[in-house]
Formats: sequence, structure tokens, C-alpha cells
Amino acid sequence: MKKPSIKAPRMTDWLLVTLVLLVIIYRVAPEQLPVSLYKLSLVTMAGCVGYWIDRSAFPYARPDAFMCKPFSVGGPYVPDKAVDPSQQLVFAASMLRRAIIIAAAMLAASLGA
Repeated sequence: MKKPSIKAPRMTDWLLVTLVLLVIIYRVAPEQLPVSLYKLSLVTMAGCVGYWIDRSAFPYARPDAFMCKPFSVGGPYVPDKAVDPSQQLVFAASMLRRAIIIAAAMLAASLGA
């Protein structure tokens, strides 16, 4: 019988790097730790705002609208995430549009702070 493998969540290595860097900041210049956390919260909040700007600006061009079947995360079945072949270019454009809007919101918040 095959043993189930337990894998760490995605990007666990980057989380560890971040924690190590936070410890280094705390050891070298502890007064900068609140500034770092403030900037992190701004960038995170800007990412959420950019996502919701995309959803409200393009309500009928969401990337999941171009999937073959609707799917639910955590449902009782494995979702079918295939993109309809005739909609692949539109799907890619909608994903790229969303990424650009989120990146622009994050950049605007980063430069303005």
C-alpha cells in the first residue's frame, strides 16, 4: 500500500525566507519593524483593492466565465478546469488584464506611501 505523502504548502520556503529577514531586521534595526509591517499591509491591501476593481469594472469578463464547466473549490468532486478551446485567447487576455490591474494598484500604493 502506498504511503500518503505530506507536502508543505506552496511557497513555504519563501515564508521561511521572509521570517528570517524579519528576524534580521529586528536584530539590526528594531525600530524599522513597524515600518516594514506597515508597508506589507499597504501592499496586501492594494492587491485586494485591485482585485475588486477588476471584478467591478469587468463583471461580465471574469476569467472563470471562459471555463468549460463551472467549478467549486472544496466541492465533492474534482473540478474540471479546462478552458473552452474557442475561448483560450479571451481567457488569457482576461487573466492578463486582472494581473495588470492588481499590479498597478499595488505599485500605486507602494509609490504613494
